[in-house]
Order: sequence, then C-alpha cells, then structure tokens
Amino acid sequence: MRCKMCQRINMKGHNLPWVSEIRYLGTYIIKGRQFRCSVTNAKRSFNRSMNAIFGKVGRIASEEATLQLVKSKCLPILLYGLECYSLLKADLHSLDFVVMRFLMKLFRTANKDIIDECRSFCHFPLPTEMLQIKSNKFCKKIKCN
Repeated sequence: MRCKMCQRINMKGHNLPWVSEIRYLGTYIIKGRQFRCSVTNAKRSFNRSMNAIFGKVGRIASEEATLQLVKSKCLPILLYGLECYSLLKADLHSLDFVVMRFLMKLFRTANKDIIDECRSFCHFPLPTEMLQIKSNKFCKKIKCN
C-alpha cells in the first residue's frame, strides 16, 4: 500500500479501511492513478451463469437455443454497467476471450475462423461490439440531458 503515512479517515467514529477495490452499483472500481473498473467479477459471473445454463441443457438443446439463452441471460451479466467506463484494450480483449472460450466449448472447435462463421450465422456479437453500441446510446442519452 502506497499510503502508509496517510491520515486515517473517520466517519461517525468508525475508521474507513483502505481497499484496492470497491463495489458500486454492481460494478467494481479499482484503485489507481486513473479511474478504472475491474471486469474480473463480471467475467466470473458470466462463467457461473453460462455453466449453469450449459449444465442444464448440455448437448440436449440445439446450439441455436443455447446461444439464445446465453445471449439473453448471460451477456447482460457480463456487460452490466460497463458502457459508462472507458475500458482498456486488455479488458475488452479479456471480455471477448471469455465469450470465445464459451463458443469453442459449444461448437467443439478451437478454430477461430469456424467460430467467427458460426457467430455471424447465428447473429451472436462479441462483447466489444455490443459495448460499442451501448456506449454510443449512453453518450447520446447524456448529451440530451
């Protein structure tokens, strides 16, 4: 911790602890020189919900049905609240990686070209594409107000 010499902050007689991460409205803000958020918990929640769906329907349901379930139930968990942050490229790539790993598991292949073809055929966008749309809508809404 850099701030060993910092004065302790008291609020109503209670010391507030120094933390490296804080949860605010479902998103995690991390300490640093710049305002940033963490996508680690979002990825963990996505994997948990995706594995729950995949565990229930498994190979019984068609790929299209599984994709639709993941698109409507799991992707909102992954992208919740991220449209108001400016994410680093590494964070965006890690969000895409989580979804690509799911698609590789679903389609039983590690070939990126096959996965991209399946995504375009099933109209399944990557999180970076969805975040760009959501960020534009968010900015338009802020500008109108």
